[in-house]
Amino acid sequence: MQSPQTHRRTPLKPLDNQTVVVIGGSSGIGAAVASNAAERGARVYSVGRRVETSETHDGVRHETADVTDDASLRQLFERIGALDHLVITAGPSVSAKPLADSDLLQAQQAFDVKFWGTLRAIQAALPYLSERASITLTSGLLSRKFVAGQFIKTTLNGALEALAKQLAKELAPRRVNVISPGVTDTEAYAGMDEIQRTAMFARTSAALPVGRIGTPQDLAAAFMLVMENGFISGSIIDVDGGGLL
Repeated sequence: MQSPQTHRRTPLKPLDNQTVVVIGGSSGIGAAVASNAAERGARVYSVGRRVETSETHDGVRHETADVTDDASLRQLFERIGALDHLVITAGPSVSAKPLADSDLLQAQQAFDVKFWGTLRAIQAALPYLSERASITLTSGLLSRKFVAGQFIKTTLNGALEALAKQLAKELAPRRVNVISPGVTDTEAYAGMDEIQRTAMFARTSAALPVGRIGTPQDLAAAFMLVMENGFISGSIIDVDGGGLL
């Protein structure tokens, strides 16, 4: 007689048979999201602007697209076809400067990547998104924490958060949410001198209630939550170690 264990099926993973596209998935938070989604059974496409070839590593297929180029995005989603979850973590590097010293053309370019690029990507994906798909955007705590010299990040992230709430109504029953990170140890700070970066991380850690800065895995867990929980829509989820307190 066969053991009852021989008839047991392998439990399904949370994202089995679902397709996830992560725009900005080649590094930092996006890479962690792509890796976590693959581990949870999804077919994952990690999209970056500088990816040279389409290859699959650890269950993640790497694709190239530019969020500032409509044709590039249309071609991307034509290649991928139907999808269940769209995640957008792509964003420009923005230096802190007071308005008087700022080049507003650079501000426009930042909006072209993160705000208009997000809208382009969602619009291009719409014909392929499943009926109850999720869309998850990425803002940042500066949308609601006002710091001198950070008017670009504040207005850019604030606009994204307003957009997500509006689209959660317009695109329903598809779900639209935002993850808002605090200071997170990613390649975004690679341009800083190592000593300055370490000192900044230490100061920030000391000021946060949790006593440390974030990791890409901390943020990836929040993205998994909103992808898997079908009752979350129109939400802004702060993953900032208490940075807004």
